[in-house]
Amino acid sequence: MEASAEATVTVTEVLLPDKVAPSGLRLVRRALPAPAAGQARVRVESTAVSFAERAMSRGRYYGQPPFPFVPGYDLVGVVEAVGPGVDPELVGRRVAALTKTGGWTTAALLTAADLVEVPDAIDPDEAETLIVNGLTAYQMLHRSAKVRAGQTVLVLGAAGGVGSVLVQLAKDAGARVIGTASPRHHQPLRALGVEPIDYRDPDLAARVRELAPDGVDAVFDHLGGASVSLSYRLLNRSGTLVSYSIAAKLDDTRPLLLDFLPLLAKLTFWNYLPTRRHATFFDVWAGAGKPDSAKREAFRTRVRTDLTHIFGLLRDGVLTARIAARFPLDEVAAAMELAESSARTDLGKIILTP
Repeated sequence: MEASAEATVTVTEVLLPDKVAPSGLRLVRRALPAPAAGQARVRVESTAVSFAERAMSRGRYYGQPPFPFVPGYDLVGVVEAVGPGVDPELVGRRVAALTKTGGWTTAALLTAADLVEVPDAIDPDEAETLIVNGLTAYQMLHRSAKVRAGQTVLVLGAAGGVGSVLVQLAKDAGARVIGTASPRHHQPLRALGVEPIDYRDPDLAARVRELAPDGVDAVFDHLGGASVSLSYRLLNRSGTLVSYSIAAKLDDTRPLLLDFLPLLAKLTFWNYLPTRRHATFFDVWAGAGKPDSAKREAFRTRVRTDLTHIFGLLRDGVLTARIAARFPLDEVAAAMELAESSARTDLGKIILTP
């Protein structure tokens, strides 16, 4: 149906007012207008807590909007209405969206061209676990590191949201997987075919060398900081280091760029050395370009292609959705507290269900 036939609706959303603890998050209600040209209104069925929201609550996520704003990096939902210029057949379909912000709500206005259809056979919560985490893992593995069957990879934080998807994708690609994690996660990781190492082991490098004496073909490092130097040293002669976050600096108080720029400089310097090793920083938004540009359309195509493939792997049982916990949207503070907790025991993503 056209947007002109749709009145405004009232939505409930989570507001991040400033740098706050989880208890400082606020639930607010507001009127959401009818979809404009090119837009669709999506009733949110599932969204989630990711590392990005934890960083944003500290003002530590590069490129986050000024406070206050609604967090929520991705979502799954059903299209309720569309604006002019959008195929009315989209109404009623389940879709996924990579949003960066705005997902923690009961309904959202989104650019229709950014939506990716979710197969009917897939549960919305399971699909939610694979949007930003699945895209990040898949693109790092296949587009950045180009991992092949028979290679050995090291995944730091193998029990996390991205890590738990990455190890499954790497195994599906035929790679041998070594993963760092807390000992409480080792058994479920072994069940996924991972060779686990305690991330706090003071001789972590020696443990990796015991398993891969000549070094590994790829390292996926979410920690940043001093960790990337160790990761680079663990590569074999032609290995690839993919850095994709600076989680080790999450609680620093100095400006984020003072951590981010030295990391990029280090990765760039290594690529100028006369070796066959390669180092890169992965950003799922890289190459997005400006709205309505050729780069933006190419980015959309890449996201749609990769996410559709990932959903297919989930539907076919190649991937298992790892859900650590589910919370209703109005219990978002408890969900964030669990995400921050060192006592968290289950692998995977913390889901919010509006």
